[in-house]
Amino acid sequence: MPSYDNNNIFAKILRGELPSHKVFEDDKVFSFLDIMPRAPGHALVIPKAPARTFLDIAPDDLAHLIKATQTIARAAVQIFDADGLTIQQFNEPAGGQVVFHLHIHVIPRKTGAALKPPASFKEEPGVLSDQALRLAAALKGG
Repeated sequence: MPSYDNNNIFAKILRGELPSHKVFEDDKVFSFLDIMPRAPGHALVIPKAPARTFLDIAPDDLAHLIKATQTIARAAVQIFDADGLTIQQFNEPAGGQVVFHLHIHVIPRKTGAALKPPASFKEEPGVLSDQALRLAAALKGG
């Protein structure tokens, strides 16, 4: 398997070299909105540890990542009045992974609303900013 690339886009976001619409951060996890969402509120949850795939992360860091993902998913259902969720995680090109830093997609879903095709639509920054602020406030209990 290929090794971790410290210059992948998510590593650059973690280092503050690229902007993001942050919704949550603690000592082990960072979450932000996908700029090409497949549905409103589409968030990504990533470990701060340099892990290329699900198979590369330490078990304790993975457990923390999953707990944070569940917390973010609960808030997303509430804020985006979702009827359900799609949770996705891809590994290596054969598994559909495009950015080679472990990440989990949290996609709020509405009954009858199809997901947009991957990487087909870039959302307006103002829309993402508003959604991120609403989701972050819900995660802070506000």
